[in-house]
Parts: sequence; C-alpha cells; structure tokens
Amino acid sequence: MRCPRCSFPDDKVVDSRSIRDGAGIRRRRECLSCGHRFTTHEEIIQVELKVVKRDQTRQDLDSEKIRRGVEKACWKRNISQEEIDSLVRKVVSDIEASYDREVPAADIGNFIMRHLRELDKVAYVRFASVYRDFQDVDEFINEIRTFGSGKNGKK
Repeated sequence: MRCPRCSFPDDKVVDSRSIRDGAGIRRRRECLSCGHRFTTHEEIIQVELKVVKRDQTRQDLDSEKIRRGVEKACWKRNISQEEIDSLVRKVVSDIEASYDREVPAADIGNFIMRHLRELDKVAYVRFASVYRDFQDVDEFINEIRTFGSGKNGKK
C-alpha cells in the first residue's frame, strides 16, 4: 500500500478491526518512511457480477450505487445508517444467491423495493416512483393503494 502523503511503498499495520458484521476489515497503517497514519478498508469480493442495463450494456455490480439509491429514498426518514447498511447487504446477498454472472438491472430494483417495503413504506414509494418512472399522479396513487390491497406492487 502506497503512503497517500509521500507515496512510499511500505507501511506497517498498527491496528485491524472487523467491520460490517465481519464482511470487511478496517486497518490502521503507518508509513515506514514519513510516519503518516492512514486507514484502509478491505472486503470480500464474492463474485464479479455484471449488471445488464436496459440498453443491453454491461457494467460491474456496484453496491455503492445501490446504497446511494437507498439513501436517497430514505432521506429525512427515521432510518439509521446501520439499517441502510443491512438493507444493502441483504440486496447484494439476494443478487449473489440468485445470479451467477449477469443480473438484469430491473431485478436489482425489484430486490431493493422488496426490502424497502419491509423497512419503510414512504422510502419504498419514493424509490418506486423514480424506479418505475411514474408519469402521473394516478400511477403514484395506485402504487400507494397496493399497500392496503396486499398486492406485491409489481407491474
């Protein structure tokens, strides 16, 4: 690991701690040249899944992109960062359990909506309104009505 201050290629690990329920490690490092301390994070990469977009392009599965979408949906809701982290881990776990190499982008959105619906109905409707690209108020109202009817909310 190169020092971010002086670019020296060697360091020593001062402290290591498990993070995210053992899904990663936080390491505190010290440069052997200048003594600068810095932190690195390591996580297990389960599978190199590709996301198949609507236009058929492919890109790497990015849990941070999932996190950003969930955080936007949960904005100003009484939802902790730990709950968001847990939801993202569940979504990624569901994806990895269901697909070997490629996952359609639409299925990722459906996994997110399923878990958001269990966590917070307002966050769910926010996410669904963007994800499903509601064109008018009637579509929005119909989605809200699915809560009372017991439907799963799929189109």
